[in-house]
Amino acid sequence: MARSTRTKKKPVQKKRQLIADVSKHSPITEQYRTIRTNIDYSAIDSTLKSILITSAGPGEGKSTTASNLAVVMGQNGQRVLLVDADMRKPTAHYTFSLMNTHGLTNVLTRQQKLVDVVQETEIENVHLLTCGPIPPNPAELLNSKMMELVIKEAMDEFDMVILDTPPVMAVADAQILSNKVDGTIIVTSSGKTDRDQLEKTKENLEKANANLLGVVLNNKPIDQNTYYYYQ
Repeated sequence: MARSTRTKKKPVQKKRQLIADVSKHSPITEQYRTIRTNIDYSAIDSTLKSILITSAGPGEGKSTTASNLAVVMGQNGQRVLLVDADMRKPTAHYTFSLMNTHGLTNVLTRQQKLVDVVQETEIENVHLLTCGPIPPNPAELLNSKMMELVIKEAMDEFDMVILDTPPVMAVADAQILSNKVDGTIIVTSSGKTDRDQLEKTKENLEKANANLLGVVLNNKPIDQNTYYYYQ
């Protein structure tokens, strides 16, 4: 499905390092694999083909988690599509050093087809749908029937679709999308995430009929060394 544009366009900036790609045997990467396994176990009686990653507030590691989770799933042989559904502050194109000229916005406004804007990354089995031009009406686009059709088409083509969305307490985008996917994961940051905001985030997602799969605890220090882990 995906058509690589990497040979035609220069990257916008130097690729950010993804720990799951550059250090496959690190303790952090192992924890991403644990998250992948836990997701598999959560779907014993059903099939999870689309998950949404969000957080209560900004800077808690949701985009890093979404990207590294895509990598470990790709390493496991799954064809993965990472969708940058943060149409206000998109970052995935920086992470994978790809252009953001065309993307989700163009598909939702029917300017281009999904097949034409999905890009291959340098990581095997991992594909990216960037945000594209930042629209003036993100919530309306994400809440459209077209968004449902895009998710369905992506699920038909890929083994797993991962949506990176804005923080719940900032805008309503994650709530809008949460009932359009099979499961939702909340990312928290040790020592940073506000407990009240986290509880409100959970409450808001439940009101939106989200299927909450669990919480990722990010940046938790380990006493015996300097590594950090995710659980």
